[in-house]
Amino acid sequence: MSVLNIAVGGIQHETNTFSNVSSDENFFKLYEWLYGEEIFEHYDGVRDYIGGMIDQANHEGYTVIPTFSARANPSGVIPLETFKTMKRELINRILEIKELDAVCLALHGAGVVEGIDDLEGELLEELRRALNPNVPIVVTLDLHTNLTERMVEHASALLGVKEYPHVDSYERGLDAVKFIKEIVVNKVIPVMHMTKLPMMIPTTHTISGPAFEMKLKTLEEEKLGDVLDCTFYHSFPHTDVAHIGCAILTTTNNQRELAEVISKRVAQDLWDAKSDFIVELPSSAEGIDMALNVEGKPVVINETSDNPGAGTPGDGTNLLKELLRQDLPDTVFACIYDPDVAALAHEKGIGAALDVELGGKTDHLHGEPLRVTAKVVALTDGVFVHTNPMMAGKKSNYGKTARLVIGQVEVIVISVRTQTFDPEIISLTGINPLDYKIIALKSSQHFRAGFQDIAKKIITVDSPGLSSYSLDHFEYVNVNRPIYPLDRHFEK
Repeated sequence: MSVLNIAVGGIQHETNTFSNVSSDENFFKLYEWLYGEEIFEHYDGVRDYIGGMIDQANHEGYTVIPTFSARANPSGVIPLETFKTMKRELINRILEIKELDAVCLALHGAGVVEGIDDLEGELLEELRRALNPNVPIVVTLDLHTNLTERMVEHASALLGVKEYPHVDSYERGLDAVKFIKEIVVNKVIPVMHMTKLPMMIPTTHTISGPAFEMKLKTLEEEKLGDVLDCTFYHSFPHTDVAHIGCAILTTTNNQRELAEVISKRVAQDLWDAKSDFIVELPSSAEGIDMALNVEGKPVVINETSDNPGAGTPGDGTNLLKELLRQDLPDTVFACIYDPDVAALAHEKGIGAALDVELGGKTDHLHGEPLRVTAKVVALTDGVFVHTNPMMAGKKSNYGKTARLVIGQVEVIVISVRTQTFDPEIISLTGINPLDYKIIALKSSQHFRAGFQDIAKKIITVDSPGLSSYSLDHFEYVNVNRPIYPLDRHFEK
């Protein structure tokens, strides 16, 4: 058996160019900024991309050399100096490895830097130039990648998740190392073809509906001989860059024409189904009325327009304002980002009454601050371990966290911008999610991995916001036109 030396690392950021939150080095360090052995410690037992890479390499008896890994919550454009630092740390540590057989990277695919619209393409091109050309570079990508020819040209293989929520990120990490084995040991020659479409879709889950049907089509194509992978990249619609758009990427074993035929065939199916992705969502008030008419509990209401997982502030007040107006019992809002209020709650202690302005402090698009009188009923450090299938075993830190009672509504206030992935953050504050009629949260789709099994019903509500389901709310300047659904009547 060949023992391979594999470098593992990555830079992961989904950039919302409409956000005014700078994704600088300090912001990244709130989430992940790891060197060498720290990567092993952080990802031990974690079911995501890098956890999968490490586990599969260990299974094969390969040597993993951890290099550098940086990740931040989706937010605004990355300053150029921050990107230069991350790129230098990653590439230099890879180049320091004397006997290197392959590189395995966890990237996102929708990173944007000041002056550089394609973070991943820029990084891969520079790494490819610096490396021995015989060393393969295999990359895992997010489903919301805005795929470019530059990425395709400079990677040996690109492996995007197929599920949204991304419950298959661990499996894609496993696949990345399996690909390396095929390339280095079994002499497979991956050939990729990308077919890009002039269309965007809102953030659409793959549990059912049109995205589920497209996922099935790609899986059918993978059953054909010499087809190594076929993936539907949804693109990230909250980024104003020229190369935005859905794409089909097919990888074959040295069968270029086959890869092209398959990509074009699946892309045509996607184009034909494009109108199926456009739906109208209820407002906050309408969603609450729907929830109250559902028998049983809990009913989950997700505020898709203020999803920190897509680069929004996480302190929007549109849904919370309506819940407080109706003063509904058995309701918990999890969570809203307001570090000032969380800090004050920790300072005053449990039982204290706070007269504060809650939320609405980052911008005015997502709602104004709410003047409330709140009682502090629980305090925690915000540290817990995820249990949902998407990131099971991973430790998260939401910073100083407080559960407040405002009227009859309970509100969990956090100090780090993040979406709600699973019920653990609710349980951390000392309550059982199953006891509540309404669980309101900020997320578009990832929360489903943790909540779909306990929810009687899930209701998505929308309003103007940096992650609104309605793409007509955004003022795109750089996107190539025409593009669906901004432009409805044209032929590709």
